[in-house]
Amino acid sequence: MYIVLVYDVSQEENGARRWSRIFKICKKYLTHIQNSVFEGELSKGQLAQLQKELKEYIDKELDSVIIFKSRQEKWLDKEFWGRKDDLTSFIL
Repeated sequence: MYIVLVYDVSQEENGARRWSRIFKICKKYLTHIQNSVFEGELSKGQLAQLQKELKEYIDKELDSVIIFKSRQEKWLDKEFWGRKDDLTSFIL
């Protein structure tokens, strides 16, 4: 399945450290496309592993992670407004 993951990490209560760990975990599984936004193709198992790893660092009271799922990238219309930094354009 094709995933777009967006996160917002509060800077309260050691937020910079949580942000860094969450960023590194997301980068293992997905392509970083903009600030706190990642996208890519994952299996159900990979998505489950990603969620498991992120749970350790997400503070449910302060942070949020949103995952948008699509069957494939072709079912997702991507439109750029402003500067186009399409870091996924190298993917066939």
